[in-house]
Amino acid sequence: MPVTSVSLGLVALAALIAHPGLRRFGPRFFYVLALAPLAACALYAAQLPSILDGAALTEYVSWVPLFGLDWSFRVDLLAELFALLVTGAGGLILIYCRWYFSDSEDGLARFGATFVAFAGAMLGLVVADNVYLMFIFWEATTVLSFLLIGHASKRWTSRSAALQALIVTTLGGLAMLAGLVALVALSGTTSLHGILQHPPTGGAAVAAVYLVLLGALSKSAIIPFQFWLPGAMAAPTPVSAYLHAAAMVKAGILILARFGPSFGDMPGYRTTLVVLGGATMLHGALRALRQYDLKLVLAFGTVSQLGMLTMLYGLADPRTDAAATVLLFAHALGKAPLFLAVGIIDHRVGTRDLRKISGLGRQAPVLAATAALAGASMVGLPPMLGFVGKEAALTELLVMLPEGDTSSPVLGWFALIVMILGSICTTGYVLRFLWGAFSRKTGVIGCSIVHRQHPSILFAPIVFVVTAIAAGIGATALDPFIQELAKQAGPEGVESLDPAHLALWHGLTLALLISVFIIALGVLLFFVTRRLVDRLPVWPERFTASHAYFSITRAVDELALRVTGFTQRGSLPYYLAVILCVTVVAMTGTLLTSGQKPVDTTLATNAVQPVLAVLMIAAAIATLRATKRFQALILVGFTGYGMAALYAFHGAPDLALTQVLVETVTLIAFVLVIRRLPQRMQRRSTRKIRIGRVVLGTALGTLFGAAVLFALGARVADPISLELPRLAVEGGHGINVVNVMLVDIRGWDTLGELSVVLSAATGVASLVFLRNRSGSLPRLSRRDARSRVREHLQRVADPQDRTERGTWILAGRRLDPANRSIILEVVVRLVFHALIILSIYLLLAGHNAPGGGFAGGLVAGIALVARYLAGGRHELGATVPFDAGRILGTGLAISVATAAVPLLFGEAALSSSWFDLDLGPFGHLSFVTSTLFDIGVYMVVFGLVLDVLRSLGSQVDVYEEGEEIEEIANTDDHDEEQTGPHAGRVERGGSL
Repeated sequence: MPVTSVSLGLVALAALIAHPGLRRFGPRFFYVLALAPLAACALYAAQLPSILDGAALTEYVSWVPLFGLDWSFRVDLLAELFALLVTGAGGLILIYCRWYFSDSEDGLARFGATFVAFAGAMLGLVVADNVYLMFIFWEATTVLSFLLIGHASKRWTSRSAALQALIVTTLGGLAMLAGLVALVALSGTTSLHGILQHPPTGGAAVAAVYLVLLGALSKSAIIPFQFWLPGAMAAPTPVSAYLHAAAMVKAGILILARFGPSFGDMPGYRTTLVVLGGATMLHGALRALRQYDLKLVLAFGTVSQLGMLTMLYGLADPRTDAAATVLLFAHALGKAPLFLAVGIIDHRVGTRDLRKISGLGRQAPVLAATAALAGASMVGLPPMLGFVGKEAALTELLVMLPEGDTSSPVLGWFALIVMILGSICTTGYVLRFLWGAFSRKTGVIGCSIVHRQHPSILFAPIVFVVTAIAAGIGATALDPFIQELAKQAGPEGVESLDPAHLALWHGLTLALLISVFIIALGVLLFFVTRRLVDRLPVWPERFTASHAYFSITRAVDELALRVTGFTQRGSLPYYLAVILCVTVVAMTGTLLTSGQKPVDTTLATNAVQPVLAVLMIAAAIATLRATKRFQALILVGFTGYGMAALYAFHGAPDLALTQVLVETVTLIAFVLVIRRLPQRMQRRSTRKIRIGRVVLGTALGTLFGAAVLFALGARVADPISLELPRLAVEGGHGINVVNVMLVDIRGWDTLGELSVVLSAATGVASLVFLRNRSGSLPRLSRRDARSRVREHLQRVADPQDRTERGTWILAGRRLDPANRSIILEVVVRLVFHALIILSIYLLLAGHNAPGGGFAGGLVAGIALVARYLAGGRHELGATVPFDAGRILGTGLAISVATAAVPLLFGEAALSSSWFDLDLGPFGHLSFVTSTLFDIGVYMVVFGLVLDVLRSLGSQVDVYEEGEEIEEIANTDDHDEEQTGPHAGRVERGGSL
């Protein structure tokens, strides 16, 4: 059973249904969403016995072989444990979200979908074996965490914290990508398991590993990147509990756990990680002792614990690695319920400031007991799992020192001392948290309940705590996992030392005495800092990493402003001239140094081509002489239509059709733009500038013509186009080579172009609409639209009903009679449905005849243009009564789904299939699955045209109407002052 594919599929499905489900059912739908990660957790738990025996679950599907990118997964014991953590914690926190969020939460549906998608990305990162696939999931967690941290997008602190986390982790991710590429080049494989089993050596390998470590350290908030994690506490509490206790920050730790056994002997590896980890542990713990915000106490505590894990994994010894793994899970099981408790406290009393909270322990004893047990695990008290992990870590460090197993005795002593000091501070800040959250404080008024919560909200924290207790008591049962984990770590042929056996009680050992010493000093530290925290000196802010980050970003902003002020002069001709001059210089140099000769050419293949060329040249020259914008626009369009004619006479009907449609839509878009500009073009350029433009234009045209000839002359082999007809029939089951190339042979290019089209549409809409994509356009539900159409047709057909006489379109009655054209309305009424049918025909016939989704979408868009030109924005709103953004998104989703579905059947992405049906007297039907991809293209193009019409057409009409109303109001006010309340009023027809 493909456990990983099924698990990722379940989570992906939950992410897809999260948005509509939460919008429809509210927070209750979190129960449904929790089923996906919990089911995945159960699937992985069922594989534990076989994986414990040394087996590994592997799955492989070829994806992009040319780049070595495969859908490759490998679940060994370490990946299995992390997968259980990611899915189990994710499911419990989703259950917590049911009672944490209210029905009125802003952006709840978006949050739920993003959270579940993040859980899926984290699961993919844990189990991915292909390094490039792992990096894709790695960056997915970065982007999704940015969205989760910035959930409260209206607050500046949330936006700033999200951007800070994104910048820091993305820069680290880019360094990691460079390191992974180098490791692949050095090892000859993209398999992470293969790289770790046969690690490359040499200076290049050292540099590559350090680049990977840079990405891991930035993700896990290790010095000097530690500052982003406390700032990320601006996120909702469930996000903090998951990303920063059980998921995202553990991604970097996972890389350290993987790389240590194979690359630990590289120069400086252990020293770098141990020193940085130890410094981070002490820094975070000391900062936690000074915080008043309960969430920040835990945040800096997380930084400290991540430093401890980095230090232990940095020793690159199987024994400390085993202890670090136990501590990693102990931290997740202890820190997650503490974060969740903070969310409950914040909702209950309306504050997280420990100076304002008093007596909450008596009001909420179950919550206090849960938090106290979670804190006991963090401190390392029996019988919690934290106690077992801390004992194991101290035991291994003490054993390693006399044996001299560390690369340096100084490094071993450093790790032990930092572990002791950091644990003392951990005890101190955990006690500070519990005291601040639940104790009764003198001089502080008892807490009043701001929001009474359902008792079920405690379910997830209690499960975490019970699991930590059960794992501590059953430590002996967990020992086989740790022993097997040590055996599986490291490259082949290298024996690893067995770690000490896990147990809740080892007797009176030196490690136990050190633990008692740590707890005693930690309690003393708490009492001392509680009284002296306000008197302790504060580290100057200007010497912190956070200040350095903001200084760098501010310097970058200032540099960007200076560069922009120098280069961006507000002159489009200047920008275009610079771009074209650079193009001329670069391409001329390339052609002169290429050593190629231009190919012999035939000027014309028939008598029509020279005529079209002369007409196009004449139109281009006439454009330069045009004085009116509309005149210039028509002349430019003439050259485009001439190019379509050249395609047609050269035997390319598909290109000709597409060129005609694109030119038509482009002309319409230009017309919509220039109607807000002056009719005449003002000529202020000097003679010198005009000569320069002529020279530049001539040079550019000559250069591109020469480039084509040189490119044709450079060919030394038969072109691949000779094989395209055969590939189209055999691989795409179609005879229209152009369409088969778009949806089959080069489907990835088309998918990328669809993303660009969607981005362009979003950019146009963002420049025009003030608040959202639909603006103030008239809205109609589907039921209202159908009823209005039916009512309209009945009135037109009824000879006794004269209310609709002369109304041929839906918005006819709302138009100003002075602006109506009955002929245009009649023509549009007659051709609209024919155009829609034609567009569908082009869509379905495009695989074997001229057409396709692109051409069909343009024809449907032209039909919309006709409705808009005839009836204005009200007619457009009645024709398509829903948002263009949904059409664009649905089209892209269909294309992506069509590309991805073959992966579920073990085929490469974008693979197509077909079936033939003999319909007897009705003919022969051949359907290709790539038609579904073309349907997505159709919807994206149709949505783009609709978006342009609503942006440059309807919304501009709204602005014009607003200006007219304002002008009338100003006229009325002026006339009222002069002659009376009704003087000078202008009567206007139509509805505004």
